[in-house]
Formats: sequence, structure tokens, C-alpha cells
Amino acid sequence: MDDPLLRFRERFPILSRTNYQISNSLGAMPAGTRDRLVEYADTWAARGVRAWAEGWWEMAIRTGDLLAPILGVGEGETCFHQNVTLASAVFLSAVDFRGPRRRLVMVDLEFPSLQYLYHQHPDAEIVTIRSHDGMTIDEDELLAAIDDRTALVAVSHVLFRSAYVLDAAALAARCRDRGALLLLDCFQSAGTVPLRLAEWGVDAAVGGCLKWLCGGPGNCFLWVRPDLVDTLEPRLTGWQAHPRPFAFEPGAIEFRRGIGRMLTGTPNIPALHAALERLRIVAEAGQGPIRAKSERQTARLVTLAEASGYRITAPRDPAKRGGTVAFDVPHGVEVAAELNARDICCDYRPGAGIRLSPHFYTRDDELDAAVGAIGEILQSGAWQRHAGQKRTVT
Repeated sequence: MDDPLLRFRERFPILSRTNYQISNSLGAMPAGTRDRLVEYADTWAARGVRAWAEGWWEMAIRTGDLLAPILGVGEGETCFHQNVTLASAVFLSAVDFRGPRRRLVMVDLEFPSLQYLYHQHPDAEIVTIRSHDGMTIDEDELLAAIDDRTALVAVSHVLFRSAYVLDAAALAARCRDRGALLLLDCFQSAGTVPLRLAEWGVDAAVGGCLKWLCGGPGNCFLWVRPDLVDTLEPRLTGWQAHPRPFAFEPGAIEFRRGIGRMLTGTPNIPALHAALERLRIVAEAGQGPIRAKSERQTARLVTLAEASGYRITAPRDPAKRGGTVAFDVPHGVEVAAELNARDICCDYRPGAGIRLSPHFYTRDDELDAAVGAIGEILQSGAWQRHAGQKRTVT
């Protein structure tokens, strides 16, 4: 079939030699990213310390402007941090859990790094909504847990294990009704599931560019509703949040206005350069076409997995399914290792299985090849050569 999005394929060098099914973990690098990183190196070499005044210092916010149409927000409302844990921690540090509102509502399928963060808060009373099937969340139970004792609801828009999509607009409405704040993690949706954060009434959102946005590690974002941000005073802060950082004023911080008050210390300039190219490609490709192709290709994966008899741990309803299809197979860790050895990039997650995540640059025949290779690896016993191997990353 005709697939106009494949015109972008040649911009991603790894696709010429690899069946890349892992954009939900680390997106393929655009060729232009090398140029942006060389641009960074050349600027440092030629301008030295002057580069801070010539663009570097405000780059954590200016790069956020490229995200505005992807997130459905305005320019000047988003800033960048090193990772989502840090971005979430900054927002979390601005929420007061010491009064009658002490509850932080989350789900047990939340990404563990954020669970670790929330459970370490000294004042928050954690309320965890548990999955009944290890894949989905009963959203009525989640909404019912948000009451007048709730200070913050912190959940993922798309759950990382199963790609289950939560109803962000319904969550935001419930939070408004009960006077709670909503922090939405968009890591598994930004770049593959269209976002309308302002329209939905979300209070704040985090996410990153290294997955579906193909921007590489070290550049994650924090967006805060513009009419909320100036009321917040994060305890996790730094000199970039000060309106006069180079005055080096001692004592308690005076916060700058706008999203800049959510910054911390010196920004990660090389990572921000790496993000630039891919954000422009997303704008060119369009979120509507990207989502339509994702729904079609994930449906194809579901069909292929069902025909092979694999247990699927992803929603069947396309509207409730993000960009990933996970299915459980025998010896899943070892099968995933053999797939990667054959240049079919994927990963394995306990409780989900092997995760395949086609993106807008993926060909249909690559899906067939990946699922077919799983069957061949199981039948031939090729997985056995990876048995017993210790792995840090799966």
C-alpha cells in the first residue's frame, strides 16, 4: 500500500540496516542530529563562554517552543530537564502536602522511577490504584479515588508496559472538580498519540524526546499551565530559576516569572542540540498521519501475534492503545536477546513480554519479519545461546 510517511525513512541512518522496533525506548537518530551536535561543538570551540549569552542560557525554554504544537500548548510554557524523574521532582516540590490535602494518587503500573520518587516524599499520603489484569486500569476506580483530600494525581497518559491509554480529559475534569492538580506523564504518548494538554485542562505534564520524538537521551520536558505556574515555588530549584542569576545574590531565591521558575541548574546544552532535528521532523510529518499509521501497524502486530498463539498484553481497542504491542512468548528474555543479535531491535519487560513499537518510518514487511523471526527462534532453539546470561538492559 502507499505509505507517504516512508519518505522520512532515509533521514534515519540505522533503518538502512536494522529492523528498528524499539522507538518506545529510544527512537532512531535522524541524520541531521549529527549536524546539530557538530554545530554545538563548533560554537563551543569558536565562541567559548560567550555562547551562554548568545543562545545557550535560554535554550532550555526555546527548545520547548518546538514542542508547543506537539503538546497542544503555547510557546514559552515548556522547559527542559535532564530526565523525567527530575522534571517530575521539580513540580512535586512545589505541591504542599502538609495541610488537609495530603494524598498523591497514582497507579501501580506507573513507571518505577516515578514510583520511587513519590514514595520517598516525606509528607504525601500515597494512594495507589491497582490493576486487575496487569495491563489496564479501571478508570472509574481511579476517578473515584480523587477526592477533597487529594493534592496531586500523577499518572502516565500511556502506560509503559501495555500501552494502555488513560482518558486525560476525564482525569483533568475530575481533578478540577475536586480541587486537585494533575501531573500527566506523556513519555509514551508525545510523538505517537496526539496531545491537547491545554484543551484537556491538564495542570502540568512531563515527557521526553528520546523515545517517540527521537531526540536522544538527556532532554525531557516540563510543561505547566501558564495561569498556574507563577503561583508555584518549587523547593527543588537552582540559579536558572532566578531572574538575575548572574547577580549571584545570596540567600533565599527570588523566582523569575513563567516557566523559567521551574528550571534548576546549568542546562544540558549538547542534549538540547540533539533534540532539535527530530522535533522539526514531527511537525513536518503531522501528528494525525503518525497516529493513523500507528493504529494500523499496531493492529497488524496484534493480528500476527494472535495467529501465532502468543498472549497479547496490549489493548485491542485502537483508541485505548498507544504505539506499542507487547506479547508474551516462552523464554521471552532470551528470544528478545536473539532478535537484537539479528538486528531486529526490541526489548523485554516483565509482566508484558517482548515489546514491538513501529513508528512512522517503519515498513509493514518489517512487522511480519519481526514476528516471523520470533517463531523461528523458538522453533530452532536459537534462544538457548542466551540462556543464563546476565543482562543490565533488556
